[in-house]
Amino acid sequence: MKRKVTLKQIAKELDVSISTVSRALSNSKEIGEETRQKIQAFAKFYNYKPNNIALSLKNRKTKTIGILIPEIVHHFFSTVIRGIEIVANQRGYNVIIGLSNESFSKEVINMEMLANGSIDGFILSISKETLLHQDYHHFKETISEGIPIVMFDRVINEIDCDKVIVDDFKGSVNAVRKLISTGCKNIALITTMDYVSVGKLRTQGYLQALEEGKIHANSSLILKLDDSLALEEHLDILESEIEQFFKNNKIIDGVFAVNELYAVTAMKVARKLNFNIPEDIQFIGFTDGVLSKHARPSLTTVSQHGQIMGEQAAHLLIDRLELDDEAEDLEYSEQEQDMNFKTVVIETELIERDSTK
Repeated sequence: MKRKVTLKQIAKELDVSISTVSRALSNSKEIGEETRQKIQAFAKFYNYKPNNIALSLKNRKTKTIGILIPEIVHHFFSTVIRGIEIVANQRGYNVIIGLSNESFSKEVINMEMLANGSIDGFILSISKETLLHQDYHHFKETISEGIPIVMFDRVINEIDCDKVIVDDFKGSVNAVRKLISTGCKNIALITTMDYVSVGKLRTQGYLQALEEGKIHANSSLILKLDDSLALEEHLDILESEIEQFFKNNKIIDGVFAVNELYAVTAMKVARKLNFNIPEDIQFIGFTDGVLSKHARPSLTTVSQHGQIMGEQAAHLLIDRLELDDEAEDLEYSEQEQDMNFKTVVIETELIERDSTK
């Protein structure tokens, strides 16, 4: 069996510096082709294996990305994770997933724990409680420690970082235009409270489409629901709220819901009240998940392309990490690096099914 060698032994044997060996094994173009090939061949012959733990301690790089999401059961977040993992694996990174469960304190604890040497950067979607409190100190502190962040879906202007969003406003405009084009004149909106940015934008899209269609926006046709009603233990309350909403507004002939759960629950209530779908009431929901495909009837939805969003977020973070490494080598100032934050906008797609005409 061939003896295993260290960087130091390779350097001594070939009469070069340890840094030259390290760069050659990393395939750095700074090392001449002949020297690179000689070092790589020698290392291969003696079965050299880098000590990844030692390297990460030395370089303060773990080659690991932290993903922080509000909930794991939501189909959208699972597709985003899939996209992140695909790109991370392709580019030699691992992922660790943390859950905030929509809690500010859990979000802070998760970030503090993972930022303590476990990960190189974060990809995250902000919890609803954080958005409500508008307390973003943990994001600022993480970035100040040299750990980059990429926000997706729920993002905030107050933090300078790379972001990936869907065009919530345009997606909602297109959804409501579809309802108008099929003859709906009394279109209801089932939405979240305004502190959640995506719900706010989707509400604005709904209002814009009504204005375009010369339909008066009737405030009694807008139902704003507390986010806690999306929890499994509160689904009965969610149903009863929507049922009362329908009973108070018997003129409704179309419903646009800002998420899949609200849309599917609203269809269930409509059937219970003996409405025919889509003949009496048409429905469109935001987010194209498992519920939409298997609802009765199947739900027309606005697809957010979660996997593409995850892929874009992973590329942004890894590009940022590698740019930071390059900047260290070239001695760029932190200010020069921070000038190039990007916001990538993913276009939505209306997927038509049986809940619309």
